[in-house]
Amino acid sequence: MKSSRAAIAWRGAKPALLSLLLSLSSVAMATDAPAQQYPNYPSETPATFKPVTSSYDYVERDVMIPMRDGVKLYTVILIPKGAHHAGMVMTRTPYSAKELTHHVMSGHLGPMLEGYDNATDVIVEDGYIRVIQDIRGKYGSEGDYVMNRPVHGPLNPTPVDDATDTYDTIDWLVKNVAESNGKVGTIGISYDGFEPLMSLVNPHPALKVAVPMNPMVDGWMGDDWFHHGAFRQQNMSYIYEQSASRDNSYKWWTSYHDEYDLFMQAGSAGELGRQYGMEQLGFWNKMIAHPAYDSFWSDQAVDKVLAAQPLKVPVMLVHSLWDQEDIYGALAVYRAIKPKDKNGDMVKLVMGPWHHGQEIDEGSSLGAIRFGSDTAKYFREHILRPYLAQYLKDGAPKADIAAVTAFQTGTNQWQRLSHWPLACDEGCSTKSRPLYLEAGNKLGFSAPSSGDAYDEYVSDPAHPVPFRARPIQPIGYDNGLTWAQWLVDDQREASGRTDVVTYVSDVLTQPLTIAGAPVVHLVASTSGTDSDWVVKLIDVYPDQVSEQPEMGGYQLAVSMDIFRGRYREGFDNPKPLAANQALAYRFDLPAANHVFLPGHRVMVQVQSSWFPLYDRNPQTFVPNMFWAKPGDYQKATQRIYHAPDQASYIALPVIAH
Repeated sequence: MKSSRAAIAWRGAKPALLSLLLSLSSVAMATDAPAQQYPNYPSETPATFKPVTSSYDYVERDVMIPMRDGVKLYTVILIPKGAHHAGMVMTRTPYSAKELTHHVMSGHLGPMLEGYDNATDVIVEDGYIRVIQDIRGKYGSEGDYVMNRPVHGPLNPTPVDDATDTYDTIDWLVKNVAESNGKVGTIGISYDGFEPLMSLVNPHPALKVAVPMNPMVDGWMGDDWFHHGAFRQQNMSYIYEQSASRDNSYKWWTSYHDEYDLFMQAGSAGELGRQYGMEQLGFWNKMIAHPAYDSFWSDQAVDKVLAAQPLKVPVMLVHSLWDQEDIYGALAVYRAIKPKDKNGDMVKLVMGPWHHGQEIDEGSSLGAIRFGSDTAKYFREHILRPYLAQYLKDGAPKADIAAVTAFQTGTNQWQRLSHWPLACDEGCSTKSRPLYLEAGNKLGFSAPSSGDAYDEYVSDPAHPVPFRARPIQPIGYDNGLTWAQWLVDDQREASGRTDVVTYVSDVLTQPLTIAGAPVVHLVASTSGTDSDWVVKLIDVYPDQVSEQPEMGGYQLAVSMDIFRGRYREGFDNPKPLAANQALAYRFDLPAANHVFLPGHRVMVQVQSSWFPLYDRNPQTFVPNMFWAKPGDYQKATQRIYHAPDQASYIALPVIAH
């Protein structure tokens, strides 16, 4: 009975319900219909807008240049109005060609180019055609991105690389830019400095000159990723942002004001990467799989690649003495290719007192250190300008540029040299002179003959030595960040710690001039089975400096670096250290060109952590330090030996007259 009544009720309600459903359907159809503009109220935005640029002093052409495999690369070409037979200056970049050429929107080319990687004064005033291109896989370019894409070979089975992309781009430019004279120069800083080096691999005939500045060359040995095996973990933010998307739209984030705390909470670098989801990034996975200097790193080291190439194109290598990012690369390439310069005029070297890339900025000071003149402007006006003109301008005279132009810090003067590391041409020579660590925290040129056999300190991974005063800032150049100047920070804070051992010379009565790479010869032991050794060569200012009072007692690092102990017997051969056994370590510090002036003292500091710039050594040998566990991190007693038969010293490249 119940079901029968329900059926009758349904039949009675059906017409009304059907009417309601039809009404709702009509509403839905109206909702799904395309939105209509009011016919008498059109959009105020035109379908296509054509800027009026007749008042501009340049012409911009944005083009997609085809490569040999069909991939097209986004390229911005800026041509000065009225240009005729102009040379082209090209930069290839992973940092957005549009941004580098539109830093400030303007009808004048100069403001357009103000910003990173543009020596604006030289490029604009000398009338060059400016070409900037997004490398394969970044921003407006097609294709796949690979960090510092290796040349075709075991690490890159494809037929394309940065060298072939540069060749194909130059080939297109000389055929399609009618305002040019068919001469191209490559220039760039850092990653963009890596690209001019790639242009030298099987170079295009129209490539007339290359200017790599502060280039990425060997990421394991001493540039961005490692230094002598110690991982530069603060660069994880760069890897994250650079690799996660085509346009760097995923930004590194942190809940910590002090990066010291950020890296401490994670424990190991591998664990921090896991917390950020970095296992999704191809380059990160390659890096953590290759902590030692195996073929993955050595086969793509650019100095080794160029050592196997004939030298066909003039090159000017630009090096910064306080390059806080790529202090290894330029001089490594110089050592690799200078022997090929048979006539002595193909390879030039410039060494300035700058941070990474400061040569295109203001260069009268770095941090608290003053140089007495704008050294960067001097470089651009007196070196870069005539050098580019010689090769890119029709009928330009040969530039009067020394084989090596080096700024000598301490005396604050430019030098014209015949080669490097010899720091003078006539009447002097470089002599390796041992500067010994002595008992009583002394430093001197006499070999130890007596006294205590060693100095001792405790290295605790739970309290690593900061690489600069806390709070530790992130890597960056904007918003008041001082990352660019950390290499010239006052080292007094470190010298006051109990886990840093310090040696100081007597006050100098004569100038002490060095030119080249100081070489560390350290005899040390650890109670653990692995250890890092940080060695710093420091110029200690007098207690009172009348012309700059704030420099009184300043401890200026002239050269310093880190060495991971497990690589004592070979960078490709990590081994545990014998605990409590004095072992010899030998490694180079970055090159210096410096005079320790009378009234100053020389200092050497030794420590076993440099955090959080470098990851903590657990001081217990583990196969892969990226995955060290909390229990692996142990205190260790460190001893620095200075007995007659176990002398520790730094071999200084002293200029002897």
